[in-house]
Amino acid sequence: MNESRENQLKIHEIFHSLQGESNTSGWPTVFVRLTGCPLRCTWCDTEYAFYGGQWMHFDDIIDEVKKHNTPYVCVTGGEPLSQKRVHGLMDQLVDLGFQVSLETSGALPTDQVNPAVSRVIDMKAPGSGEVDKNDISNLSGLKAHDQVKFVIADATDYQWAKEMISDHDLTAQCTVLMSPVADQMAATTLADWIIADQLPVRFQMQLHKQLWGNTPGT
Repeated sequence: MNESRENQLKIHEIFHSLQGESNTSGWPTVFVRLTGCPLRCTWCDTEYAFYGGQWMHFDDIIDEVKKHNTPYVCVTGGEPLSQKRVHGLMDQLVDLGFQVSLETSGALPTDQVNPAVSRVIDMKAPGSGEVDKNDISNLSGLKAHDQVKFVIADATDYQWAKEMISDHDLTAQCTVLMSPVADQMAATTLADWIIADQLPVRFQMQLHKQLWGNTPGT
């Protein structure tokens, strides 16, 4: 390890906004967006975070988080778990009393994540082009405060998600989220399918996009 990078992460942006997805949707939240991602999903809306950013020490990251006077912190990317030192940052945030969530693709192991952190695992459906990258072991040992998310582009994705939910008994373990791919699937179509199938999942749309569009830092 390069000692000069110990207790540092490459950060693309830190910003204060409303959580647009997940169980804390609508709450003022500080987002810590890390640079880099090993996946290239067809519908990715954060490609700008693949590169760039700056190295920041944990202390400086935490100082920035504290400025915004909210208990909610979302560690996101890119793929935050692609920087292994992110675990140290999350541990410190938890120790300081923050309610921490981790937005992760589900392609990297999550078993080492601090158990107090709410894991939001975005399982990649066939339409993403990255379905083969899913680490299915992440669906074992889920806790009640974890969440599994399925982003749906078409009927094939929806049927695949239904099978995953059933095969792994996901709704008995944690909240399951389902949302349409913006500009590819009508939200009402997905909502109608969920209702018709009596699927015990939480339908969601991206609140931040409804408010501000696909603008970085919102």
